[in-house]
Amino acid sequence: MGEKRPFVSAIVVAAGSASRMEGIDKQFAPVGGIPCLARTLLSFEECREIGEIVVVTREESIAKVADLCARWRLAKVSQIVRGGESRQQSAAIGLACLDGRCQYLAVHDGARPLCDKALIRRVLRDAIAHGGAAAAVPVKDTIKVRGEDGFIDSTPDRATLFACQTPQIFEVGTYRRAMEEALAQGRDYTDDCQLFESAGRRVYLSQGSYQNIKITTPEDLALCEQILAVRGE
Repeated sequence: MGEKRPFVSAIVVAAGSASRMEGIDKQFAPVGGIPCLARTLLSFEECREIGEIVVVTREESIAKVADLCARWRLAKVSQIVRGGESRQQSAAIGLACLDGRCQYLAVHDGARPLCDKALIRRVLRDAIAHGGAAAAVPVKDTIKVRGEDGFIDSTPDRATLFACQTPQIFEVGTYRRAMEEALAQGRDYTDDCQLFESAGRRVYLSQGSYQNIKITTPEDLALCEQILAVRGE
């Protein structure tokens, strides 16, 4: 008999303000004819390793997200909840909603609609092997550290620099303890890897994808359309 798969929950965070989107609600903007958030959720819905999905969104979007989930038959979405004032607070709210069977937690940006099942599985495989893993890609540009006077202070070795993406997947017990400690001490991390590392654990960087972009500006929507055209989708 094969080894029993762990129960994996996903928190999809879609509670951002979209301040750089020039009035466009990116979660519901069409990407290849499918709302951005629906396309994101479908990747997790169709990934057999994922047991449930919790969506964290803005209070005013809850009803609209529920309609979206019904329309696209997203059966794994177990709860749709209001987010917090920060990403970490939103993740904490989602964490409190997870199925008690959860062993590994995948945290993903709702505005990364081009994440595919292969990427989810790759990060999950590495998380099971190492306790925590995150999708990441090597940076393409030379990175400069700017000093307070506006001049270049240093130039890190580009070979060691990676742009971190999502999903980020963690053993849930350690993640939960790290979250509880951070909230108790008033620490607010912008990245779930930092949170996990605060518990003294290392995070493995899995092979990400340059196509797994986060929609931050209207230009990113156009880029997504171009990527889908190349894929033939």
